[in-house]
Amino acid sequence: MTRIDDVARLAGVSTATVSRALRGLPTVSDGTRQRVLEAAARLGYTASPSASRLAGGKTRSVAVVVPRITRWFFSTVVEAAEEALHHAGYDLLLYNLGGRERTRQRLLHTTNLHKRVDALMLVATPLQAADVAMIGKLALPGITVSSGTDVPGWPSIRIDDVAAARTATGHLLALGHRRIAHICGDGADELAVSTHLDRRRGYLAALADAGVPADPRLNVEAEFTIGGGERAMTELLRREPPPTAVFAASDEMAMGAMAALRQAGLRVPQDVSVIGIDDHDLAGVVGLSTVAQPAAEQGRLAALALLRPLRDGTGHHDGADPVILPTRLVVRESTAPPPGS
Repeated sequence: MTRIDDVARLAGVSTATVSRALRGLPTVSDGTRQRVLEAAARLGYTASPSASRLAGGKTRSVAVVVPRITRWFFSTVVEAAEEALHHAGYDLLLYNLGGRERTRQRLLHTTNLHKRVDALMLVATPLQAADVAMIGKLALPGITVSSGTDVPGWPSIRIDDVAAARTATGHLLALGHRRIAHICGDGADELAVSTHLDRRRGYLAALADAGVPADPRLNVEAEFTIGGGERAMTELLRREPPPTAVFAASDEMAMGAMAALRQAGLRVPQDVSVIGIDDHDLAGVVGLSTVAQPAAEQGRLAALALLRPLRDGTGHHDGADPVILPTRLVVRESTAPPPGS
């Protein structure tokens, strides 16, 4: 197998000169570059892309950290970010925490990210003070997406979760519902972020604005999954009197709630209305009313924000102003006035 020192020996130059010549750097004369190219062609030598990147001090890779890649929001953000990075000649290195706190700690505290990637994107990844300090030592440009944890010097991209929840709950109130349940995130989740707390605050604020007392019996915690929503709705149906409407903190939870209602012999929306947040790819298929958030746009904009300091060579951001993207109410067949109204 031909090595770079074989090319250097045949061309009569150092291995460093071979590396610079093959990478097209201007510090090599035309004559020397031609000798190196001829020697490489004669020996059939092809430089390793990864080795060339490391030799230049850059990996041309961006780390993207997500709590669970199987969730719709995270996979949508990652796909959009990867497309933007790919067009710019960068690879995406995915770190899926799998919902495990120990994996997050090991990644941030023991992995030499600064030797593997040029930048870091944290998607809905909770951080503690020690984590933020460790990230600062990496001296990498970075960005947070849909995260309640701020990193000094990093920009952030997210939606206003409080406002989105107020919109969803307000839609049910406008239809005449007063006994509105809320399926929220599980606070005991190892990687719980502030999203579910913000959406609960929006729900409570909408009730208060309408003068509707909040009933704690109508609040059930669950995983942000179809199964979590199904179990939560089953629990709500055991409580008397049952709700006439349900605001779920995500579309996947809302779809699970709809499945539980069907299994109980109840109709959506004739008996119980259901609304979520996201505008999941399947929301239109099942006729789910929702508050749409631009998940793919968050991933695309986050990737573009990371590329700016990488391209200009500064390695840092000029500012850290958060970008808050708008949401919109999408009314479908799953919401209607309460029965008997």
